[in-house]
Amino acid sequence: MQPIATVGTISPDLPSSMDLMRPPSPCYTRSRPLASWVLRSCGTAWYDPPMRPLTPSDVQQALDRFGLGLTVEHFDDTTFTSNDAARAIGCELGQIAKSMCLLVAADPVLVVASGDKYISDAKLAARFGVGRKKIKLADSETCVAVFGYPPGGVAPVAHRTAGIKILIDRSLARWERIYAAAGTPHDNFALTFDQLVTITGGEVVDCVKE
Repeated sequence: MQPIATVGTISPDLPSSMDLMRPPSPCYTRSRPLASWVLRSCGTAWYDPPMRPLTPSDVQQALDRFGLGLTVEHFDDTTFTSNDAARAIGCELGQIAKSMCLLVAADPVLVVASGDKYISDAKLAARFGVGRKKIKLADSETCVAVFGYPPGGVAPVAHRTAGIKILIDRSLARWERIYAAAGTPHDNFALTFDQLVTITGGEVVDCVKE
């Protein structure tokens, strides 16, 4: 199990739903106690053994409630990273809407950004009024326990914990069609930028590097 890491530069070649960042701070080498505290603060009970991830069926059920005709599609090829997803789908890298699982001062936050962009920890820190060191990348266990999905499959909807703050970077609006993960590194769904805002209730912001 990997520890929680401090936010830094995000590479498009890393997992599309939780791209890796700078090496973890030595202060965060025991992520299970920290994840337990995060879960308690979110009103989610600690678990042992680890929780099972939610599934593409959970994502599809959430999408169906909006009546927009959005459909989860399964791919034989992996869509684990943004580059993987673009190759499997046959689209531009920027059309991949990667979902980043973060902890901001220990509160869960999901950032949805274009696959060809790099998240700015400075902009996120300014948005939340915290120091940059207060922004952490959730480890795999916390991703499943709090957000509901493993890295590479984090959907922008149907999360395990209710009320997660969602930020959507405005750079995704340049595309007529975008693609988001749907529960596993083999499942995605297509939608428009406006539909993404509708189904997530997310706040549209500028949170990527220039």
